[in-house]
Amino acid sequence: MRVPAARLLPAILLIPLCAGADLELRYTFIERIVGEQFFTQEGRLYVRGNKTNRCQFAFLEAPHIGAENGRLRVAARFSGRQALNLGVCVGLGDSFDLTLTAVPFVRSGAVAFRDIQVTTTRNSYYVRRVRTALMSSMGKDFKIEVEDQAKKLFEQMRGQSPYPVEFGGFNLSDIRVTAEGLVLVVDFRVVVK
Repeated sequence: MRVPAARLLPAILLIPLCAGADLELRYTFIERIVGEQFFTQEGRLYVRGNKTNRCQFAFLEAPHIGAENGRLRVAARFSGRQALNLGVCVGLGDSFDLTLTAVPFVRSGAVAFRDIQVTTTRNSYYVRRVRTALMSSMGKDFKIEVEDQAKKLFEQMRGQSPYPVEFGGFNLSDIRVTAEGLVLVVDFRVVVK
């Protein structure tokens, strides 16, 4: 049985993608993913407390993601307070811009961060404590799940194909930082029926 070349072409074009493809995620896309996964409370990521406790809270907002010297860079606004509620809040608190840089790596199939550095334009006892706490918590707690996002993108592309296509076997093996975005090295299986 002969299969017309026009029918084989889409399958042939997909074969290179199955053997360790580069998936480039632009920083604007990563900002949307981070916003959807983490900055979920009125555009804020609470790293301590929540919006109901006005005297003891800490949050990041307005993240902007890019690259700096081969590292991922996240610029954000920090606001926090560590105070006693005596009718009014009595204690430390501040708001300031900060820049977090880190080396992304693969941890349990997700993008995680190591060698985290936090810089600020101001310096005080409170600001130093915030920097130390953020470096520790971001290294342990923060990761970006990419498999579900890759599946969503694939589903959108699949809807445009005239052939039944299945996606599976997603495995993230490496990450590179470029000026335009993160390049994820992934292995996955595409089945064209």
